[in-house]
Amino acid sequence: MKFVYKDTNINYSYFDNSSKTSIIYLHGWGQNIAMMMPIAKPFIKKYNVLIIDLPGFGDSEEPRDVWSIYDYADMVYELSKSLKMKNPILIGHSFGGKISLVFASKYNCNKLVLLASPYKKKIVKDSLKTKVLKGMKKVPGLKGLAEKAKKYFGSTDYKNASSMMRKVLVNHVNLDVSDDAKKIKCPTLLIWGTKDEAVAYEDAIELEKLINNAGIVTYEGNTHYAYLERLNQTINVLKSFIGSDEK
Repeated sequence: MKFVYKDTNINYSYFDNSSKTSIIYLHGWGQNIAMMMPIAKPFIKKYNVLIIDLPGFGDSEEPRDVWSIYDYADMVYELSKSLKMKNPILIGHSFGGKISLVFASKYNCNKLVLLASPYKKKIVKDSLKTKVLKGMKKVPGLKGLAEKAKKYFGSTDYKNASSMMRKVLVNHVNLDVSDDAKKIKCPTLLIWGTKDEAVAYEDAIELEKLINNAGIVTYEGNTHYAYLERLNQTINVLKSFIGSDEK
């Protein structure tokens, strides 16, 4: 499915079950819908589920100009509004987590799940391509997804537009959204691996303190992809968190 925002074609998958509960999944930098499907699949037959290829990745076009995290959050809101999704639950990994955080600070949000989400200014030493692919290949069972990500990195479209996305990346890593985190009012769950080299576990502890109603699920010994490394546990945690207020 396609949605146009700021002259940008955005690819997404939507599963409409006429449910009162809606969930939005946002992937990390350099990734795509496929990276969120393992934790979305258990919910697509019960709830309204939206999974987005964020602009610049997957089958979505790059932004026409340099988007900020706030632009991405506004896009998610406009897309969700077009689908009549009200008060959604947002689940975001890494870059998608930062977008989810900003969304929850600006718009009505039922619940928020942040999977290794950066929120402070960060210096990126390795290329994102190398970092993402290396990290994915370390996770058992993710070789196939790593190959899919590699395909997108290596595509002509991506190479031709990489200058734009590098500018988006610079904006992203230099943006501190700590003040936005303080505005979040919905119940928030942080899921983090203690061996995360991309966004340190210490950051999770700090972020929990910034958000009024937050708690951490700690995955001892796991990495930036902890949510996939302990997939079954993550699914059970999400089921409990999402369904905790159902009658």
